[in-house]
Amino acid sequence: MRTHVNVLPAVSCTICCVAAEAQQLPKSGVINIHTGWKISGEVIEVAEKCVQGHGTAIGTSFNDSGSGPLHTGPTTCFYTFFAADGGARNKGFCAFGDADGDRIFVDWQGANASEGTEGANTIVGGTGKYSGIQGKGSWKSRDTGPNGQHLTTQHFEYRLP
Repeated sequence: MRTHVNVLPAVSCTICCVAAEAQQLPKSGVINIHTGWKISGEVIEVAEKCVQGHGTAIGTSFNDSGSGPLHTGPTTCFYTFFAADGGARNKGFCAFGDADGDRIFVDWQGANASEGTEGANTIVGGTGKYSGIQGKGSWKSRDTGPNGQHLTTQHFEYRLP
């Protein structure tokens, strides 16, 4: 029984220390991540050389520094697009998560670029340690394979209340 009594305080301390560490996030800063996606969508031809579509992107994000905010977190996005005569506009919403289950919510828009697509993010909210977060940033995205594989780099400048 004595062994169990000594283990309990050590486990409690470890849990408290990990929880305190997980909640620490500077009140403002920059988060740079890259995300690998599986894209699934639907395209409808609405006129000659003119299409519209929608879909989902599900993936995992990695903080560029190898640890920190949003590292190894699940990411889900919903998107719509309009394309005509070689140009396209995209719009959507994403939820970027972290290993603790906390989320950042983003409203984004973009257009065709020289290599893929790029655009702007607006952070519209969050949960847990990201509660009340605001900010903005840029993104660049490109296909990496023939079956919906995709890679996106994200740059977020944020502030917390």
